[in-house]
Amino acid sequence: MNDAAPEEERLLDEAIDLMISHQGDPDNAGIIDRIMAWRAVSDDHERVWNRVAKIHGASGRILSEKKRIERRDALQTSRRNFMIGAAATAGAGATAYLFGPGLLLEARADYLTGKGEFRRIELADGSVAILGPQSALAVDFGDQQRAIRLLAGMTFLWVAPLPGAPLSVMAGPLRAASSSGAFDISSDGDYVTVGVDDGRVNLSSQRRQFSGDEELRQGDWLSFDASSGAIGRGRRERDMIGSWRDNLIIAENEPVSALALRIGRWIPGRIVIADPFIGSRYVSGVFDLDRPFSALEAAVHPANAKVRRISSLLTIVSPV
Repeated sequence: MNDAAPEEERLLDEAIDLMISHQGDPDNAGIIDRIMAWRAVSDDHERVWNRVAKIHGASGRILSEKKRIERRDALQTSRRNFMIGAAATAGAGATAYLFGPGLLLEARADYLTGKGEFRRIELADGSVAILGPQSALAVDFGDQQRAIRLLAGMTFLWVAPLPGAPLSVMAGPLRAASSSGAFDISSDGDYVTVGVDDGRVNLSSQRRQFSGDEELRQGDWLSFDASSGAIGRGRRERDMIGSWRDNLIIAENEPVSALALRIGRWIPGRIVIADPFIGSRYVSGVFDLDRPFSALEAAVHPANAKVRRISSLLTIVSPV
């Protein structure tokens, strides 16, 4: 899959919004007319609509009575879930809660995992990726190009040597490139981390905090908080690079918001931080993901916060 271009993302967003509108009012002739008109704009519009409809479980022919009934049943469940989310955090959009990141990631990703799921992926060039829980990759390989976009979550990569074509991974604002070796990269909201197990990794970004390329070598790690511009650097033992593969998270001065998001990839349902101040605090520690709720409690404790499980769908982090 190509890196999601702005035009492709725009079409996906528009198609999803139309799908939500139709799901909410399936007999509305005006919405049906809008959908038909939108699909008729171009072949790309029709292709994206069919893609979203397929992922959503619809046939694409939205006038089918059978599909109307199926969508109404699904809508009842979605509305219940949405109301739970709306009660927890004002301003959460319908797209984000009902379909995201699931639908958006499925539309853009070549490989996807669920909560607590790991996946080994053998790529076309001989490289191997371990995809962490609730993570997504989009892959674009050619004769002289090996490009991956980490859409969410984390991956550990063993890079097969290919002269003249380093493997590059885009995660948020950072691009990591390596000609051989192994490295770990994770993207949690605005927070990106890279650690090198073997070989060398060149990092670049268009953000002004990066005046030029940075090279990481074996044992080096770097973090970048896009929301604040803060860059962290350090070294650790090789067996601690990508420690999430062993259900262990090592955090060094990380924002609680990013750490909660990462731990949340092992916890069913959604995690909401009720107070932005909690999410902005920085913490360090080692967290055991064999007991993810305890790990979350330990991660937010330095921010003077507590964890409450509201239901199987929702966990709230709030001030003590």
